Amino acid sequence: MHKQPLFYIAIVLIALSSCRKDFDTVLSTGELSFSKDTVYLDTVFTNIGSSTYRLKVYNKSNQAISIPSITLGKGTNSFYRLNVDGTPGKSFENVEILAKDSIYIFIETTIDYTQVTDPIYTDAIVFDNGINTQDVKLVTLVQDAYFLYPSKDANGIIETINLGLDADGNPININGFYLNGDTVFTNEKPYVIYGYCAVPENSSLTINAGAKIYFHANSGLIVSNSATLNVNGSLSNEVIFEGDRLESDFSNIPGQWGAIWLREGSINNSIDYAIIKNASVGIIADAISNITTPTLTIKNSQIYNSANFGLLGRETSIYGENIVINNSGQSSLACTIGGSYTFIHSTFTNFWSNSFRDYPTVLINNYYTYTENNTEMVVIKDLSTAHFTNCIIDGNNNIELVIDKAEGAIFNYKFENNLFKFDDYNNVYGGIPEYNFEDLTYYSNNIINGFSDFKSPQNNELIIGNSSDAIQNAAISGTLLVPSDILGNTRPTPADIGAYQHTTF
Repeated sequence: MHKQPLFYIAIVLIALSSCRKDFDTVLSTGELSFSKDTVYLDTVFTNIGSSTYRLKVYNKSNQAISIPSITLGKGTNSFYRLNVDGTPGKSFENVEILAKDSIYIFIETTIDYTQVTDPIYTDAIVFDNGINTQDVKLVTLVQDAYFLYPSKDANGIIETINLGLDADGNPININGFYLNGDTVFTNEKPYVIYGYCAVPENSSLTINAGAKIYFHANSGLIVSNSATLNVNGSLSNEVIFEGDRLESDFSNIPGQWGAIWLREGSINNSIDYAIIKNASVGIIADAISNITTPTLTIKNSQIYNSANFGLLGRETSIYGENIVINNSGQSSLACTIGGSYTFIHSTFTNFWSNSFRDYPTVLINNYYTYTENNTEMVVIKDLSTAHFTNCIIDGNNNIELVIDKAEGAIFNYKFENNLFKFDDYNNVYGGIPEYNFEDLTYYSNNIINGFSDFKSPQNNELIIGNSSDAIQNAAISGTLLVPSDILGNTRPTPADIGAYQHTTF
């Protein structure tokens, strides 16, 4: 007898709750709020899908509302696609939002460049109609591009490039393709590369000023034996190498693509006025091809946000001037396994903050190791030259220059009129001859632990300010070889150390 009244009470409570005010919807009165009034979908390449962007729609009223319609302004012909609260489409009816609640709208696009008259493609998400109409603008810049990618055979097997054999004698293949003989990349349209693009033997790739090269994930550029890369950028018209994710959130994310790899035997490679961003390794240069002619001559170029190394030389020959390298997961500059290296008026820094870094900004050694029968083997090579003049070496670690010498081979190095960071507060390197900064055979007129006064090193702005210890401390000999800084400013005598003349911020 006592259970029956409880049963009736439960029925009444359920009935009352079903009549709650916020479940009784009213028509929208045009007072919706939005997380943004315009959604910019950044830049997309023709026929390549964009990332997914998010818009939040708020009902700030005290009543649940029903939006009669949510549509794209260009209707079914729009290049945009929507997903409203989990449902895909381009037009939606009677969309409900509870009181003091919100819904998500996700937006994507794929645009055919040939089907639009203006590279800035626009549309709008329209809410309701008549006097209650509201809208949120959609804006996308679409670029036409040259797309380069490996071919597939009849069985769907992707074209590969053979890189030789591994330690067990097995072939090493990566997805990629060879260019057809001598090739020129122009600045007419960007190039989007999938896989590794290889310059074949006895051929060259010339890249003109203003060209933009975008790499997909696990992609890069390879220069083969007896092949040559010529990057011919100019002041204010640099050649750009970066990943193909053009959204602003990806503008400084390391490791989006592989590397520019100058393989053993490549010859007379030159890079002038290039910006190389967000690679795993900006440039790898392998093996000396001619001791009198550098494997790579690089000038007026910037390398930023490399997941591992900015510029990695392995028993190679590199000449560089007006180089700026910053933010590398390991070293910004690694001159390894011997070789020949000359750098003048360059700025090598490492203010990496994405993870712990145990490598210095600049690393120099003359050997490599491998394991054989559980024994570590050391192979020693000659370091014929490691000559730094008028360079800044700085970063957010205490020790930013490491000279790692293995006995038994030529080991020549010289630091002249540089500013570098070497704060050995625990005297770990005391007594090691390579760090005797008073030895004039190897060091002269250097500033140890001076203040660089960079504008914003975390943001790759490495120009120096009025308080820099680098001001007017450069060696005249180096300035005569490089009379203008990376911005084209004439260097006075004496000039400032590094790639930039100082400025007032």
